[in-house]
Amino acid sequence: MIKKKFKKVLVVLGGTSGERAVSLESGKACAKALKKKGYKVKIFDPKIKNFNSINKKNVDAIFNALHGKDGEDGVAQSYFEYLNIPYTHSGVISSFNAMNKTISKKIFIKSKIRTPKFFSINKIELKNMSLNKIINKKKLNFPIVSKPSNEGSSLGVEICKNKEKLFKSVKRQLTKYDELIIEEYIGGQEIQVAVINGSPLGAIELIPKRLFYDYKAKYTKKANTAHVMPARLSKQKYKEILKIAEKTHRALNCRGVTRSDFKFYKNNFYLLEINTQPGMTSLSLVPEIASYKKINFENLVEKILLDASTNK
Repeated sequence: MIKKKFKKVLVVLGGTSGERAVSLESGKACAKALKKKGYKVKIFDPKIKNFNSINKKNVDAIFNALHGKDGEDGVAQSYFEYLNIPYTHSGVISSFNAMNKTISKKIFIKSKIRTPKFFSINKIELKNMSLNKIINKKKLNFPIVSKPSNEGSSLGVEICKNKEKLFKSVKRQLTKYDELIIEEYIGGQEIQVAVINGSPLGAIELIPKRLFYDYKAKYTKKANTAHVMPARLSKQKYKEILKIAEKTHRALNCRGVTRSDFKFYKNNFYLLEINTQPGMTSLSLVPEIASYKKINFENLVEKILLDASTNK
């Protein structure tokens, strides 16, 4: 029997973000997989107990199955670093940068990775300058996407076909969110790429029946989103998108598994965002991509666990 790097694993799941339900499902699936692989597993929900209540003497490693705010943005990671317990996925700075779409997009541009034209806006900026002037200055064409700069799972994303809809959307969203990303809508194929431990795993294409691959399309079976694995691309273009995803993973100094979301339009790939803790539910894409590559769910979860460390 192979000696395990870790024996006692704490799966952190749930949390308080808008993605709590998905995180609970992801975490329970990962806990079950790790038990099957012979690990001693316990679960921890930061909504019920504070991170400081974790007894590090009883934990060899943390499997971070949190999604969204406070779980994917560097907050949970900073606790794990303080506790000095090895944890999965990306570190504090990488998680923060990836979760903040304004920062991550600037990193994409600096790394010469194509992303839709955009600008960010907050309440103060909207008060000091009209949205109309900003749009004209940035030369954005409609349709335009308005979305929170630090949410996941497509929460709060709205596609606006004209200025009237955009203005209403922005005013409404800024009552709930501190900052928004306003970017040009890119049509074409929706393609997502998984990268694990620095190496691209594969690219899957999504054909949603809804307007785009939103929260319902991601997590509702009734949404009937078609999954095409591998994505319908030429061999050359398939290799190209894998390279871009790998470059993105490295540009943000990510660890473990990431999923990068792209649009393929007029023979060009546009990177929308990178997710440092993608879903691990029955409808999630990373497990589906892994399955195509002959990596079953239990082995995938263990592969992510074995990369757990501190000081990332």
